[in-house]
Amino acid sequence: MKIAIVPNAFKGSLTASEAAACMERGLLRALPGCEVVKVPVADGGDGTARAVAEATGGRWVACEARDPLGRPIESGFGLSGDGRTAVIEMALASGLALLKPSERDPLLTNTVGTGDLIRAALDLGATRLLIGIGGSATNDGGMGMARALGYRFLDADGGELDGTGASLARVVRIDRSGVDARLGAVAVEAACDVDNPLFGPHGAACV
Repeated sequence: MKIAIVPNAFKGSLTASEAAACMERGLLRALPGCEVVKVPVADGGDGTARAVAEATGGRWVACEARDPLGRPIESGFGLSGDGRTAVIEMALASGLALLKPSERDPLLTNTVGTGDLIRAALDLGATRLLIGIGGSATNDGGMGMARALGYRFLDADGGELDGTGASLARVVRIDRSGVDARLGAVAVEAACDVDNPLFGPHGAACV
């Protein structure tokens, strides 16, 4: 008998791979002669980066990033087996789960940590970035991420803005002179499974 085990992560307790391993042990105990094939999967949410890395024979890369309020945290991303594709979960650096309920103010948060992860991936030679954008605690239009990669956002007086959601409406000019040159050779794709516009009564800003 051949049995395929295809679990997603068990949020807050087991990764998809850990869940598959537990299921395999149980099956082999109950059916010692069966053949087990483990195929950990992800739906684009928590665990996607690890699942893609494992499925391609890649690895998890631990690195430091900044949370939505700019505090240093331990984070990481998945790197494919050929070392070319980095799978980045925005939630692991700029996510809602990283903040206490009292800290969840999109006017004060930014995506700088996602930019930290992108820079770390570039340092390892990644030429393709797949970024899962779910679970964000931010509403800065990507300003924080861009600032971490060398962009400067200026107001009407030429002052540099901090990249938070509150400063988004004050942008008058973008200075690209210090942008990381490696971005020009990198393909970037965003992974999102919902239609979530920024503006309007049902947009991210309002919600």
